[in-house]
Amino acid sequence: MKDTFKKIYQLKLSIKGISPKIWRRIQVPESYTFLDLHKAIQTAMNWEDYHLHEFEMQNPKTGELDKIGKTDDECETVCEPLVPENKVKLSKYFSSENKVALYTYDFEDNWKIKVRLEEILPKKQGAKYPVCTAGKRAAAPEDIGGIWGYEEMLDILKDPEHEEYEHTMAWLGKGFDPERFNPKDVAF
Repeated sequence: MKDTFKKIYQLKLSIKGISPKIWRRIQVPESYTFLDLHKAIQTAMNWEDYHLHEFEMQNPKTGELDKIGKTDDECETVCEPLVPENKVKLSKYFSSENKVALYTYDFEDNWKIKVRLEEILPKKQGAKYPVCTAGKRAAAPEDIGGIWGYEEMLDILKDPEHEEYEHTMAWLGKGFDPERFNPKDVAF
């Protein structure tokens, strides 16, 4: 498929409720759908897409808050209607006047990520998109138990004498450092 887009959306992704912040700056084509953005967020946060998700964003035409996500035949009768994420492009919602969306991932852990449009940039000739250009701190591990589980994990990591320390280190994998992040490690 030929790259037909001319503009890039620079987005800042910030996990809400964690301090100091865990965040990523990514650049994606203006032609991206919300499904494409979901996949980019999963990659930027080093998550595996095991759980449900949705976006919430003000509809620029109606002013109403739209829920954007995966539509499912069996859910249509019992769930709130969703705008189909695979059909709507970011450019239909994001603009210099409409800059913020909320992305919710894993409704049990309830991760909330603020997605903020920072800039609309011209596409750089020869550049590959999407790309992660910056960020801080390792992302919260998948299935850690939300903010509270993440904070408990940090407490355990500070205390090598903690009864759960070795189990937690084994689960996280060798070399996990909650303060370390390198945008070059994000491979889209």
